[in-house]
Amino acid sequence: MHDLFSGNAAQIISAGFFVGLIVGVTGMGGGALMTPALIFLGVGNASAIVTADLTAAAVYKSGGALVHSRHGSPNFRLAGWLMLGSVPFAFLGPHLVSWFVDEKDVDSLLKECIGFALLLAAATYAIRLYIQLVRVRAGTQGADDDPVIRPVPTVIVGAVGGLLVGVTSVGSGSVIMVTLLILYPTLSPLKLVGTDLVQAVPLVLSAAVSNIMVNGLDWSITLPLIVGSVPGTLIGARFAAKVPQSVIRRGIVIVLTMSGLALLDKAGWAPLGAGDDQTHPILIGVTGLAMLVVVPVVWGFLRKGQGLPMFGAPTVAELEEDPVSTVHLRATKGP
Repeated sequence: MHDLFSGNAAQIISAGFFVGLIVGVTGMGGGALMTPALIFLGVGNASAIVTADLTAAAVYKSGGALVHSRHGSPNFRLAGWLMLGSVPFAFLGPHLVSWFVDEKDVDSLLKECIGFALLLAAATYAIRLYIQLVRVRAGTQGADDDPVIRPVPTVIVGAVGGLLVGVTSVGSGSVIMVTLLILYPTLSPLKLVGTDLVQAVPLVLSAAVSNIMVNGLDWSITLPLIVGSVPGTLIGARFAAKVPQSVIRRGIVIVLTMSGLALLDKAGWAPLGAGDDQTHPILIGVTGLAMLVVVPVVWGFLRKGQGLPMFGAPTVAELEEDPVSTVHLRATKGP
């Protein structure tokens, strides 16, 4: 128990609480934020951090899934097909790493994989917003919350997402979400989130159990992480309706991109580093500043491509509201 109250434990509890707040407010996946935060804090090697993060996520995601199931928002048939692919591949992921990667190279490889996964998570969020924009303009969103299930592509989506989560702890709330939007464009946001959250519980549990089997469980990371993240998530959920989510979500995309590049740099990925376990803060900072300027401009041109002014309604926040309200917005404000 002494480790629970050590200096590292205080840092982990603080990081867990802060990330939990963001997860509670926005609903965005905690693994994409928690894992890089703990790696940069230097509280353990990458495999220990991934294992601890998945174990903590299995605790707080279960509560969210229970809430959604009670409100009837998940599509359980769709979630079942996703789980058919995601659960076994999440379990397989850590074993594949242990079988085919030399032990001395595991830490560097995981940092690279997590770096690419963070960049993918940032990209999928941007893609999801664009899909929502197209759907709002076409007036096709939320038309059918019980679509015909496409088993083969759904299982493949689950398998790819499960493998990604099993290895990196990133992807359960980002990669799977955007591919579901593409496969089932008529699902409402509420049904989409509920379905993804329900399938994420056994997915994360499977990934956590497999990582514990391969890497063991470092309680000095896991316990403080649970102590911080669970109350943070609960408090964040209570204030979700009062917080300007569009600003926070766009900020998270920038943070994910910067974190992904920093991890690739730290891992010695050839285009960025020389394997010296160092990061180049000027490069990462310039990337963040460039995104602050470039992303709104690119988004404006995408809006113009849909016949909308570069800035204005529907805003990012409105695109993620209830589909009925966004359809009403489109109908009343016109093109």
